[in-house]
Amino acid sequence: MTNQTRIRMLLALIVAAVMATGIAACGSDDDDSDGGGGESADSNLIEENSDNSGVKLTVGSKNFTEQIILGEIYAQALEAAGYDVSTDLNLGSEVVALKALEDGSISGYPEYTSTALTSFFDTAPEDVPSDGQEAIDQAQAEFEEKGLVALPPTEFSSANAVGLLSETAEELGVENISDLEGQSEDLDLYGSPECRQRIDCLVGLEDNYGLDFNSFTPVDIGLRYEVLDKGDADLSILFTTDAQLYTDSDTYTILEDDQGVLPAGNVTFVASQDAVDEAGPDFEETVETVQGDLSLEVMQELNAKVDVDKENPADAAKEYLQEFGYIE
Repeated sequence: MTNQTRIRMLLALIVAAVMATGIAACGSDDDDSDGGGGESADSNLIEENSDNSGVKLTVGSKNFTEQIILGEIYAQALEAAGYDVSTDLNLGSEVVALKALEDGSISGYPEYTSTALTSFFDTAPEDVPSDGQEAIDQAQAEFEEKGLVALPPTEFSSANAVGLLSETAEELGVENISDLEGQSEDLDLYGSPECRQRIDCLVGLEDNYGLDFNSFTPVDIGLRYEVLDKGDADLSILFTTDAQLYTDSDTYTILEDDQGVLPAGNVTFVASQDAVDEAGPDFEETVETVQGDLSLEVMQELNAKVDVDKENPADAAKEYLQEFGYIE
């Protein structure tokens, strides 16, 4: 090999090394700017629009942790967009919340598609579409007939669930709700007060599964685990997004809803048409934007912050909005 050939080869190696370094640097810049392929936190930031100043909105919610957190998330996000926002959280059941929306007491509130379809629109639980998009399409059409607007839903879905202590489940030899047949007569079920009238709760368990419990006791929704821990209840109506199911996963067991009576539901922010019209495009855009990171895991974590760590729901909501870059 001649000296000239050696020099040409050395130069080629140097050029290749420089190019590789440049490519790696570009890749590093891309990773820094988009968080490894996704949008950067800065791209989520809600910008205040002065045109929204003076537009009054009242965000409501139902009366349990997840709903109050969601209500706070929507309220704080809309406030960041420049709206004059007040809240009326802890309204009560979905019937109370819908009435408040229809009579103009609130501008909107978060609702579950399955709850809306079964409680408001007489859809049998087994007829609620399993596909989230089909369910929201159906709910949106039904709400539109009431003069209400159901905005695009969250990624996560939530459902009622029949829960019990894992040791009780082992003693009874049950994995599915159907396994309670022939045993429910000796078991005490606890649930929220409205559970007695809901098809995706006690009514569905009795009518669709044919179960006949020894007793049903209404209980404050915040005590749904305590009644199991104290031995007051054999069974309790829980939620699939409950923090306790993940922080104490070995302690509690959820029975499989093998007949599909307790359908899952994504959250849709339901608003009055008047509120949507007055608020303008930033309203829907803001609601959709802040739902972007509400995965099942994130919702469970938020519930845990309030139910387990005893944080204020407003503080937990603010932490979510800040963590994902929606507010500073």
